[in-house]
Amino acid sequence: MAAAAGGSGSGADGASSGEEDAGGLAGESRYQAACRACGVTLARGLLRRRPGPALSLRHRGLGPRGAKALALSLMVDTSVLTLDLSDNGLQGEGAAAVAEMLKENCCISAVDVSDNKLGVEGAKAFSAMLLENTTLVSLQLSGNEFDDHAAKYLADAIAANSKVETLDLSYNLFGDKAGEILGMAIAENVGLKEFKISWNHFHSQGAAALARGLGANVFLKVLDVSYNGFGNSGAAALGEALRVNTVLEELSVRNNRISVEGALHMAAGLKENKTLKKLNMTRNPMQSEGCCGVLKALQANSGTGVEILDLPDIPVDKELAELCDAVKRLFPNLLLRHGGNMKLRRKSQLKAELRTLPKAVGRPH
Repeated sequence: MAAAAGGSGSGADGASSGEEDAGGLAGESRYQAACRACGVTLARGLLRRRPGPALSLRHRGLGPRGAKALALSLMVDTSVLTLDLSDNGLQGEGAAAVAEMLKENCCISAVDVSDNKLGVEGAKAFSAMLLENTTLVSLQLSGNEFDDHAAKYLADAIAANSKVETLDLSYNLFGDKAGEILGMAIAENVGLKEFKISWNHFHSQGAAALARGLGANVFLKVLDVSYNGFGNSGAAALGEALRVNTVLEELSVRNNRISVEGALHMAAGLKENKTLKKLNMTRNPMQSEGCCGVLKALQANSGTGVEILDLPDIPVDKELAELCDAVKRLFPNLLLRHGGNMKLRRKSQLKAELRTLPKAVGRPH
């Protein structure tokens, strides 16, 4: 399917409908009619789509009007199952058109509208859509300038929608107030399995509120809160969540200003947790003491499910190196990664090999 250019149609890229192949969709004529109605033309050189369930129109410069034309043609389309419109300058107006289409379309199950500057109006439109749509299971909304105001609308949808299983809200402008609002919504959600909200502006208070909500959720399996400012209070709330949670399998808290104190709080939760499989704590100032605390928690938890553990890149002292070896002996299938570890292990292996070499008898001639 060809896409509509977002401009007026008078540019050099304009092409008549006779020149451009609309990709073989059943909705080709609908699309061409929608372009005429919206005052946009088919754009020469855009993706020529072969028939199939995936429609990808990334980086095409659709703009609000181009998005409206496309949305009109997809309203009753049954061939497209996944739709990627990332980085198209849709803004709030274009988001509203796509959201209205998704209220009617009963086939599209995955949508990516990342990096479109949707703002508050876009958040409002998509939230209203999520209160009605029952077919979407994956929604990518990263990089859309959503702030605390936008979070109010999104929270309503998150709390009420039980069909979306994957939601990405990374690279937005959420602050502490959003953390409180979204935390309460996540606690009520009964459908999400994977939630990404990295690269936002959550700090101690908002991070703790968000973590408490995540702790109350009994459906979420994958959580990414990397590159925020959770700090020790946020880590403490995550530690408590880990202590009682019996569902979460993957957690990433990279670069969250978690120091020794916060790491020990998380360790207390890990000591009781039985279901977490992957934990990424890199780029946190945990120091050797914090890393040791995490490893000791695993050591004390015979029922731990952790399979992959990523610790910060720090100089490895003797205590940490010995603890790593002890944990590896206890859990031989555990993949343990942290700065200096592999180099240390290679040196220790080399020494062991040298010790096992047969001693030379006599002096060489």
